[in-house]
Amino acid sequence: MPATPFPVLARLRAGQPVFAATVTTPSAESAAVLATLGFHFLWVEMEHSPVTLESLRTIVLATCGLPAQVFARVPVNELWTAKRVLDQGVSGVIFPFTTTPDLARRAAQACHYPPVGLRGSGAGAAARTWPEPGNYYDSADANVTTICVVEEAAAVEQIEEIAATPGVDVIFIGAWDLSFSMGLRGEQGAPAHRAAIGRIAAAAKRHGKFLGRPSSSPEQVREYMEQGFLLFQCPTDLDLMARGARALLDPLGVEGVPPRLRALY
Repeated sequence: MPATPFPVLARLRAGQPVFAATVTTPSAESAAVLATLGFHFLWVEMEHSPVTLESLRTIVLATCGLPAQVFARVPVNELWTAKRVLDQGVSGVIFPFTTTPDLARRAAQACHYPPVGLRGSGAGAAARTWPEPGNYYDSADANVTTICVVEEAAAVEQIEEIAATPGVDVIFIGAWDLSFSMGLRGEQGAPAHRAAIGRIAAAAKRHGKFLGRPSSSPEQVREYMEQGFLLFQCPTDLDLMARGARALLDPLGVEGVPPRLRALY
C-alpha cells in the first residue's frame, strides 16, 4: 500500500486492521511518542478526560508529520463540538451516544462542508497543519473519518437506520456502556449483550460500514477480527505506562501497585 497521510481509511478500505492509542492526558510529548510507536491514530479522549481544546491543538502541532493521525472523541454529538475539534486540525471525529438516526445524520453533516454537510468554514489553524497540500476544504471532505459510537440499548432498536446513514464511516460499539444500558453493570459475556453486539455488527456490514470496538489484548483483537471488526481502541496512555512498568518490575519482585489499584492493572 502506498504511503498516505490518512492511513486509517486507506487501511480499512483495504481490509486491514487499524489500532488507536487512547490519549487521556494533556501531554504533547506523550502524544508525540505514541504517534511514532505504530498506532495508526491517536484517540484523543475529550469525553472522559481533562484534555481541553487548547491541549488538543498542541497535540496536533506536536504530532504534525508523524505517522499517526489525530482523532478526537467529542463530549456530545453536536455540530459545534465537531466544528471546534475539526478546526484544530484533527482528521477524525468520534461521536458518543449515537442513539438515533438523527444523531447519526448530525455526525455526518458535522464532518462535511455544504452542500453535503453543515460544517462551518473558518479552518485556518487546521489548514496550516493539514498533511495534504492544496485545497483544505476538498481534502477534509474526502479524508475526515466519521465514527459513530453505538452504546445504548435504544440504539440497537434503530441500528438499521443508524448504519444506513450516508457519510458515516465507522460504527463503533461502546461495549461497556452498552452493557450498563442493558442493566448488566458492565458484564461483557451475557448472552443478551453478545446478541446486541451481533445485531449491531450485522447491520453495519449490511450497510457497508466498518466496525470498531475497544480491545485490550492481542487475543481480543484476533477474536474480534474473526467477527468482522477492523478498528480497535487500544488502552490509554496511562494504562500503557502502567503495563510497561509492571512488565519491568514484576519479574524483579518489586511491588508498587497499591491494593486499591491492583484491579486496574
